[in-house]
Amino acid sequence: MVKLTDDYLNNKAAFEQAGIKVPTYDQAALKQATADHPRWVHFGGGNLFRAFHAAIANTLIEKGELDSGVIVGETYDDDVVKDIYQAYNNRILRVVTKADGNFDKELFASVAEAYFFNPSHEDDWNNLFDVFKKDSLQVVTFSITEKGYNLRTVNGDLNDLTKADIANGPEKPRGNMAGLVSLLLARFNNGKAPLALLSTDNFSQNGDRLKESVLTIAKGWQENGFVGADFLAYLQDPQQISFPLSMIDRITPNPAEAVGDKLAAAGFEDHEIVHTPKHTNIAPFTNTEEAHYLVVEDAFPNGRPKFEDAGVIVTDRDTVNDADEMKVTTCLNPLHTALAIFGSVLGFDSIAKELQNKDLVALIKQIGYVEGLPVVTDPKVINPKDFINQLVTKRLPNPYIPDTPQRIATDTSQKIPVRYGVTIKHYDERDGFDPATLEFIPLTIAAWFRYLMAVNDEGASFEPSPDPMMADLQKYVGDIKLGDDVDVHAHLKDVLTNTSIFGQDLYAVGLGEKVENYFKQMIAGKGAIVATLEKALADHAQAVD
Repeated sequence: MVKLTDDYLNNKAAFEQAGIKVPTYDQAALKQATADHPRWVHFGGGNLFRAFHAAIANTLIEKGELDSGVIVGETYDDDVVKDIYQAYNNRILRVVTKADGNFDKELFASVAEAYFFNPSHEDDWNNLFDVFKKDSLQVVTFSITEKGYNLRTVNGDLNDLTKADIANGPEKPRGNMAGLVSLLLARFNNGKAPLALLSTDNFSQNGDRLKESVLTIAKGWQENGFVGADFLAYLQDPQQISFPLSMIDRITPNPAEAVGDKLAAAGFEDHEIVHTPKHTNIAPFTNTEEAHYLVVEDAFPNGRPKFEDAGVIVTDRDTVNDADEMKVTTCLNPLHTALAIFGSVLGFDSIAKELQNKDLVALIKQIGYVEGLPVVTDPKVINPKDFINQLVTKRLPNPYIPDTPQRIATDTSQKIPVRYGVTIKHYDERDGFDPATLEFIPLTIAAWFRYLMAVNDEGASFEPSPDPMMADLQKYVGDIKLGDDVDVHAHLKDVLTNTSIFGQDLYAVGLGEKVENYFKQMIAGKGAIVATLEKALADHAQAVD
């Protein structure tokens, strides 16, 4: 048996016997180099970072193109730092799973330090401030999820946490964004060195959202007299502080017991999954898929690692936007959301299992190839049709990516404006297209209303995934019973006209009645969702090359 903390340089043969590739660099020397001249800080030490960003750093260190390691600032769960990073000498075993059952296993030692970024952990807190004061720091990346940037309530008002952070100033911030601005203030006060703040979270215009949040805090502090106008000028000068856009794509779910069991059988000792009190599921290993994309805007005022030599596509802002729109509005996210909605109401517990259902495969092909591709902008750096081909034939069917429809269904109300609303808008605005010709996007929207009833296709209740609008939305459909003859229009009209959910009034673009009709079919009784999907495919499915 071999452990993650074993000496991989002098005991390489034991790792090879377990099928694990190990680094050639010395971790202790890398740690010292990082202390001397840090280059890269990453906030959010979860599974995506461990599978993707840490791998990029590892590749560049191996090639001699990055001369220090990544410093992780975990923002949510201190047990992750203690029980996963520090307990295993900041090492990571990444497992790339393939649909044929083969695994590629590699040990990364590219993380130099891991800190919990919270004032309650004074040493960690102060250590990160020391890092930000160093001119050598070039880039700060983020994978803290979209919620980590949020400063406002559903109504658009500043939330209580943000109000308190703005009122209290930079000394003891509580929120992620206020903490970040405190770090930037320390850098400003220590010489005003440039820095790139690169969001790699999975939502559109992520860099702009990060910038907006940073400036909201900073402007509040200026109004309250904590900082001067010169600090605001520093943050708003792209030659000093930049906020590049990115598009990221790599399915990295929670660690899977099946993967841990195979690691144990291969002779790897550290295969137990940790379930923290904050409900983080993480392990000494991380399992991920083979396919991956990271497209980044080249805007780094203090220089950067040579990311392109580790497979990152470094390009201009417009190309990043096109790649992001391709993925989020056409080639991945709309398909994922359709599987999440239908999978939840049809009782599936795995995305991979859904790909064994011919009707669900046909559904996502119609949404992707037939309805989405005709209006997508080709980013040139990734071929949209090839992207869908890979997704449908290799990525989603991978049984070793234990992703669930219930996880993907989280916060669906926040996702629909982009995942379907953008395509609807393109059909409405472009010559030769008519949104009223769409069938499978409105079918999926109707299924979402059916999902909001919290009753599956067999008539049994289930617990919907968390959504900030869940309570409000369920008021419109919660009283509907299967088989009832109800006035569907009266129930749905206020939601279907809500432009914050769909991006437009669905009646105005000819889709409101279509959604109503599909929803009426889906509430006819038990099995009505399957029957409605089958009928829609029989009546409207187009051939896919």
